[in-house]
Amino acid sequence: MPSAYVLINCEPGFENEIIKGLEQIPEMVEISKVDGTYDMIAKVRANNIDKIKEIIDLKIRRLELVKYTLTLIAMESVSFSHDASRKG
Repeated sequence: MPSAYVLINCEPGFENEIIKGLEQIPEMVEISKVDGTYDMIAKVRANNIDKIKEIIDLKIRRLELVKYTLTLIAMESVSFSHDASRKG
């Protein structure tokens, strides 16, 4: 299933309001606040790339207080887990 990471820049101080809006999108998998040029990164997963584009254009970018976005389409994913309690 295709996925994309959307870096989101928003009006300062309104991150929680945007997260509330993003949570209403069924295809939203994960949202993280980050430091740097962008304020948060959101992971979106859908049945096809066209649906991902639609979600970004019609739902994410139209959220009030979102200034701009940068989208990264995942070409291939590799999943693994580490035991964080294990010291190496």
